[in-house]
Amino acid sequence: MTLMIDFPFPGAAPWVDHFKTIEVPVLRHTVHQLDELRETANTINTRKLAAVIGHDPLMTLRLFQYMQANRSRRQSADITTIERSLVMIGTQNFYNSIQDPPILEQQLKGYPKAMLGLLKVIARSRVAAQWARDWALLRQNASFDEITMAALLHDLVEILMWCFAPNLAIRAKERLASEPGRRSSQIQEEVFGASLDDIAVELITHWGLPPLLCTLLNPADAETANVRNVKLAVDLARHSANGWNDPALPDDYQAIETLLHIGHSNLLERIGAPEEQVEAARLAEAEGDPLAS
Repeated sequence: MTLMIDFPFPGAAPWVDHFKTIEVPVLRHTVHQLDELRETANTINTRKLAAVIGHDPLMTLRLFQYMQANRSRRQSADITTIERSLVMIGTQNFYNSIQDPPILEQQLKGYPKAMLGLLKVIARSRVAAQWARDWALLRQNASFDEITMAALLHDLVEILMWCFAPNLAIRAKERLASEPGRRSSQIQEEVFGASLDDIAVELITHWGLPPLLCTLLNPADAETANVRNVKLAVDLARHSANGWNDPALPDDYQAIETLLHIGHSNLLERIGAPEEQVEAARLAEAEGDPLAS
């Protein structure tokens, strides 16, 4: 039985030590999909397998954990994509590494509220990854795969909190909703005993996750284009999850349009905003409204 953490640890270090020892659970749907492909493990197209893994941030983490644990001395370069990781370790070795993984739905069986919160964060991470990839390709950036991975795994520590400290995660979410004027990092320090970014910095290196993830947490790199690409996708996914009228969205739109050098209606169409908002933006642009973009 999984030990759940119900009280905050005193700082980031104990959380890091704890997460270094846990076995990461995965979504039941991911396990079913991988089982269906298992018979063809030796001949399967790695892209097809990578697509299944990349839909689940936790299974993606397990793959990078395996890569790091079995890293050879000859391997000097970081492997930053799922597909390249599978090529490096071999699909059969990957399957051997995930025999009978813990199932997320079983682990959180007694925590339906946490299960819902967790699924929302995972859904948000998938959307952020999709947008980050689309924008990186639009920018003709060769690092589009790493940018996609960084967006998918950006909220990994929050996901782990839902898995292993569900009552604390619920409390943090309720506090964020009831105290909108406060910084999320302050609330995290009060509820968990540390900010999630502080916990993430060390874990990213320990697990061999894409280096861009570490760069994202460094304020000195905040204005580099790739970091902005990921950060804006993550922010937009978080804000739009509250509804397409979230007050933070206009600022998100303006920053993204500046990054991508595109118009407002074009952006709204790319991200799947409601049709009436896209149409309103088109009309404003056609009429030469200076506030349209």
